[in-house]
Amino acid sequence: MADRGPSATAGIVTKESPRSVADTVALLVDLLRSKGLKLFAVIDHSTEARGVGLELRDTKVIIFGSPVAGTPVMVASPLVALDLPLKVLVWADGDRTKVSYTSPRELGNRYRLSDALVGRLAGIEALTDAVVTH
Repeated sequence: MADRGPSATAGIVTKESPRSVADTVALLVDLLRSKGLKLFAVIDHSTEARGVGLELRDTKVIIFGSPVAGTPVMVASPLVALDLPLKVLVWADGDRTKVSYTSPRELGNRYRLSDALVGRLAGIEALTDAVVTH
């Protein structure tokens, strides 16, 4: 289910959703809200591309987080704010829908975070699992 092989982009986890991009995004947004997480934005790259006469596969980025979880991470390593809040890319790959994100372990390595701080970001794993199996 998750693409973690050597051909995958380092540190990026990709999972396949059984539903359309729109339905996957809607489910993810519903799950975020039900868990009390802050939804900062849904960026619709494909609609913006069409608005300037360009074509792009269905591509949306959901930006979300929890100040309770993320603030201590940014206190410990201010540059991690470049990657927070967390982001999930939902995109069409032919007739399949993919869900991709930077792994918490990759963020930990990038910013030299302790295991405890990486753990504050690890909820993205269960959240995306729920989206692709729900």
